[in-house]
Amino acid sequence: MKVGVPRETWAGENRVSLIPSAAAALKKSGLEVVVEQDAGAAAGFPSAAYEQAGAAVASRDAVFSTADILLQVRAVPADLPRLRRGQAVIGFADPLGGPDAIRALAQAGVTAFSMELMPRITRAQSMDALSSMATIAGYKGVLMAADHLPRLFPMLMTAAGTLTAARVFIVGAGVAGLQAIATARRLGAKVEAYDVRPAVKEQVQSLGARFVEMALETGDAEDKGGYAKAQDESFYRRQREMMLKVVSGSDVVITTALIPGKRAPILVTTEMVEGMAPGSVVVDLAAERGGNCELTRPDETVVHNGVTVLGPSNPPSLVPNHASQMYSKNIVTFLAHLLGKEGATKAALDIDPADEITRETLLTKDGEVVHARVRELITTGARA
Repeated sequence: MKVGVPRETWAGENRVSLIPSAAAALKKSGLEVVVEQDAGAAAGFPSAAYEQAGAAVASRDAVFSTADILLQVRAVPADLPRLRRGQAVIGFADPLGGPDAIRALAQAGVTAFSMELMPRITRAQSMDALSSMATIAGYKGVLMAADHLPRLFPMLMTAAGTLTAARVFIVGAGVAGLQAIATARRLGAKVEAYDVRPAVKEQVQSLGARFVEMALETGDAEDKGGYAKAQDESFYRRQREMMLKVVSGSDVVITTALIPGKRAPILVTTEMVEGMAPGSVVVDLAAERGGNCELTRPDETVVHNGVTVLGPSNPPSLVPNHASQMYSKNIVTFLAHLLGKEGATKAALDIDPADEITRETLLTKDGEVVHARVRELITTGARA
């Protein structure tokens, strides 16, 4: 079989789905690899590096027309006319936020897999691309805040006097939030964090941050996959009221709260931002889903009452080299899972509906949307 790597065409997307060293590993396993010219250039991987790894470098049309399996960062249907029936596509597909695009992939006759839907089980940890990219986002978000904050993060005792540590508040203690906590702590900040899931308190404290506790009913705050569940508006209203004091006393607020397939909940209001000191910074890592801050505008810098609000919609793409390295590892491991024990000697991917990893990530097959949850969203015309 031949694996194809197209250049990403999504606006602002600098990652590549396969790095040269991974291409060499696939080649060694018996797979052919064809990469579009300059597919990895934005991430620091020139076409010559792929050729040295044993991959062929070709035009976009050649990649789509010859590859049996397409590895992409964003498996969007922009290239529908180029897809062939029976071809496999693996990548981020936003199936819960844009199910109609998945129906288009089904109509094209391709077998599509979604990296977002990777189950959070031990066996799939090395394939969990969402966690990999969230790690990058949490790290980058803190650096963006530090760059815009008109003060230093660490406490410094100098001959010119003592500088107090910056106060950083992290909202959401998932993978991105925990990485943000660790990064802010390494820079010397005084860090507080809050999450609707009380179970993460120990993780927050283990990184040296103070866990902010709020008197809210949170018994139904986590789904079976470990992700935060959406709450009703009255819950968010009470939460915002309790957060007001913490936010107003912070120099930096970094929000990371995302609900898969849904618009991000508004957690930081305009009133909260107005309570912050001039020069303070808000970095909204949920900007791609509308943002956790009421003032966020994706990929824009908003200054309100002297407070800077940053809304990067694709933070991993701002660190494309290592983001591509991590994503490439995730997607190659997943591909190995789909190839099964026989590997590259097989004529087709191993699609076993009894396997949880395969079943949960498989979106389309034989012209049909086969993922139950996505099919239901298409039928009802709703979003997750």
